[in-house]
Amino acid sequence: MAEGSVLGGAGAEAELLPVAAAAAVGDIAPAIVVSRRIEDVAPAWQQFEADGVLSPGQSYAFTRLWVATQRVPEQDQLYIVAELGGVAIALLPLRRRKVGGIAVLSWFPGCHVGCNAPLVDPARLARLGPDGRRRLWQRMLAAADADLLHLPAVPVCEVDGNDIFAELGTTIAGDTLYRAAFGSWEEANSTQRNKSRRKHDRQQGERLEALGAVTFEELAPGAEAGAVLERMFRQRAERFRRLGIADPFVGDVRRFYDATVTPDSGLPVRLHVLRLDGAVVAVRYNIVIGDRMFCLISSMSEDAAIQGGSPGKQCLLRVMQKVFDEGIRVFDMGAGFTDEKRHWCNLQLPLRQHYLALSMRGAVAGWLHRNWQVQRLRIKTNPTLLRLVKSLRSAAPALARGAR
Repeated sequence: MAEGSVLGGAGAEAELLPVAAAAAVGDIAPAIVVSRRIEDVAPAWQQFEADGVLSPGQSYAFTRLWVATQRVPEQDQLYIVAELGGVAIALLPLRRRKVGGIAVLSWFPGCHVGCNAPLVDPARLARLGPDGRRRLWQRMLAAADADLLHLPAVPVCEVDGNDIFAELGTTIAGDTLYRAAFGSWEEANSTQRNKSRRKHDRQQGERLEALGAVTFEELAPGAEAGAVLERMFRQRAERFRRLGIADPFVGDVRRFYDATVTPDSGLPVRLHVLRLDGAVVAVRYNIVIGDRMFCLISSMSEDAAIQGGSPGKQCLLRVMQKVFDEGIRVFDMGAGFTDEKRHWCNLQLPLRQHYLALSMRGAVAGWLHRNWQVQRLRIKTNPTLLRLVKSLRSAAPALARGAR
């Protein structure tokens, strides 16, 4: 970053603004606290978290464990808190990465959570107004040692008619987040399942039960959860292998998930497990925070002999029956459309990607990345283009062999 400056916009043509111009936020002068240690911002973080979270990425325990298991160097950690009158109104927890020589600030867990967002006092941010919020973010990032802020998967958040994250740089449309929000299982059942759907679920259940004894259980962190987690990752690895996709749950990432199911992890992990004659055939990995449950990973057996019984869907059906009668009010199933989300989710939240350039190099890199993301989303949402890309991807190995 150019010393003593921040960038006022995220396009390659954006104007560099001096820090002094970005320091005032309307009629307020927020105090900015910057640290490289997560423990230093624990009081402010836990204050925000007590008011509810949008994502496990906003959990202090989750992020602290992620930083430890990923061995994130202290110089690549950045925690920025804005205070008014001694009270925190916003917190940005950011990790610095080098991507193609560009220093990029982004979320710690990346794509391993369905969405993420700054921790804020929503009402006070709404009262700042658009100009006040824009200057607040600029002020918070004025001293950041990076070229570009890139925050993917931020939910659109309306408070008293104010889109409180809209001024955080330049935005483009992202994916969609799917949630099920119900007061009870009966409400979920009557709202999301018609007669045909119930019949279909019953038939699949009968086919599965014809193969053996079906049992369902919920596991908290402990030795048994660790064994189930191992089985879940084997199922996921086989699924990725069949699809020709690189497995994202390896190395340091796998070490994080293993750590979450130890008794002293501090994370309220819940594994929902479906077994057939004692063998694990489907798993859902969830984190429960307050009255919200977030599903981060799901898996099912790739054994063709039991696919007719749809073990994955049968596991989810039992999860829905259990959690909404035990106090869960929002079940977050993550971003991206799937058949199970169509069946169960009654809320769809638009997500955005946010870009704020902090140097001229970052402005150019952000412009290029935004345009690539726009085309990528266009392909994902156009069935014809998506089929074409998939067919080209499938043909690529054969074409490469023929070229030798």
